[in-house]
Amino acid sequence: MGFDIGAASVGEVGLIGEWAHEEGWNPGRSDALAFGPVDPGGCLVGRLDSTPVACVSAIRYGAGFGFIGFYIARPEVRGQGYGIQLWHAGMRRLSDRLVGLDGVVDQQDNYRRSGFVRAWNNVRYEGSLSPVDDTRLVDARTIPFEQIAAYDRRFFPEPRDTFLSTWIGLPDRTALVALQDNIITGFGVRRDARGPGRIGPLYADSPRTATALLGALSAGNPVVVDVPDANPAAVRLVEEAGFTPTFEAARMYTGPAPDIDLNGLFGITTLELG
Repeated sequence: MGFDIGAASVGEVGLIGEWAHEEGWNPGRSDALAFGPVDPGGCLVGRLDSTPVACVSAIRYGAGFGFIGFYIARPEVRGQGYGIQLWHAGMRRLSDRLVGLDGVVDQQDNYRRSGFVRAWNNVRYEGSLSPVDDTRLVDARTIPFEQIAAYDRRFFPEPRDTFLSTWIGLPDRTALVALQDNIITGFGVRRDARGPGRIGPLYADSPRTATALLGALSAGNPVVVDVPDANPAAVRLVEEAGFTPTFEAARMYTGPAPDIDLNGLFGITTLELG
């Protein structure tokens, strides 16, 4: 029957998460439940004789932005051209948009040949931090969602309300906002993973607020957070807390980097969907 490419089924979105785990990416246990509804049809699977063997996500956000992730070919079919077919299908889906991705080191030259330019590195730091009781933190689920969505827009190129509401609401999440005079000054989410818990996003108006959120979300347990090195305050925060770098990927775009609040971006949401 040969090789064909199509939208992933619900079950295949879960399978893609398993593949990501096998690659050592440590996705959140329930991430697939948030990824599926973001952009129906945005997760593509390549099937060889009806068996899934490769995947890529090509997610549309708003009218002008897209994000490539989950670019995986199974080890047994690598070097046979199936992965690059998925890549081209994903890029066609995002044509006429600014496209971003987080490229692992050994693929960055390939992404440059496809027109991507490095904007900064996202460095994964692992460690733990105990809570510090000097900032008002509340459960994000108790805050009107439109306030959280508006805050998220400072740090992401387009609205992503469908994704964000699911991301916050899944049962294995701890989602917190920092408040000052009832105004949001920080936001962070922790989710369960097979390895250390994952924190993302981590936004804050100040390093002090980011530290409070990180401590509350870690609660003394091991966690990882993907820190943009374009925010020196974020790197300083995790390094002074004793976190250790374990992995890095380059945030790359097909055009000028979007105008977002990098000074308040202490941890990106996810390497897979931006």
